[in-house]
Amino acid sequence: MGPEIRFEKLSRCFGAVIAVDSVDLTIGAGSFVALVGESGSGKSTLLRAINRLDEGATRKGRVTIGAEDAGDAPVTALRRRIGYVFQSIGLFPHMNVAANVAIGRRARGELLDETEVATLLGQVGLPARFAVRMPRELSGGQAQRVGIARALAIEPEILLLDEPFAALDPVTRDALGKTLRALHEARGLTTILVTHDMAEAMLLADRVIVMAAGRIVADATPADMAAGRGGAEAESLVAVPREQTRRIAELGE
Repeated sequence: MGPEIRFEKLSRCFGAVIAVDSVDLTIGAGSFVALVGESGSGKSTLLRAINRLDEGATRKGRVTIGAEDAGDAPVTALRRRIGYVFQSIGLFPHMNVAANVAIGRRARGELLDETEVATLLGQVGLPARFAVRMPRELSGGQAQRVGIARALAIEPEILLLDEPFAALDPVTRDALGKTLRALHEARGLTTILVTHDMAEAMLLADRVIVMAAGRIVADATPADMAAGRGGAEAESLVAVPREQTRRIAELGE
């Protein structure tokens, strides 16, 4: 099972801008947590503090992964424990799918054979024949699936997802969300998803955390969010998909 992650009085500032403001938060071992909030709320900065991708920020507080202070660990060793998937995907255009999937393992001197690549592609819903394709031959959804396979290839304990579905169409987005949830369960990961979409957060995560102005303003289960028990800030986000659902239902009446 993936480890517990704890933020202790964590702050991150970029010049005069406070991106994360003295956050105390514990993410349970093996849980799937969604961070939700408007642009600039601090959710992506909080996520990137885990694998120390918050370069350029003034740092206060600490992040612990299990019993280890993430700030003390060699950054290469730290990132070998963490799979990271982000919106822009970042596949290397001159490498085929197999080489992209294997890049993390190759960086630590390990080879990924054809069978292992095929297995990883199958886990994200892609046929083995995609291994020889180039990134330019993939749709957005297919490329993001390759990005997920690449993150899983290093056999991480933690999976960080920073708006991974934002550029995808709704059908692909929904399918990938279900794939990720199944992979989280099968691998026993500790997973954190950053998203603007409250409905997505509620349907995928065990726990939804809402951020605003660098602080946590709501922290509840999806059921409590749906029942209006997440607080005013959370309710304003839940109201959007609730109202959309109501209007769609009216169309069919």
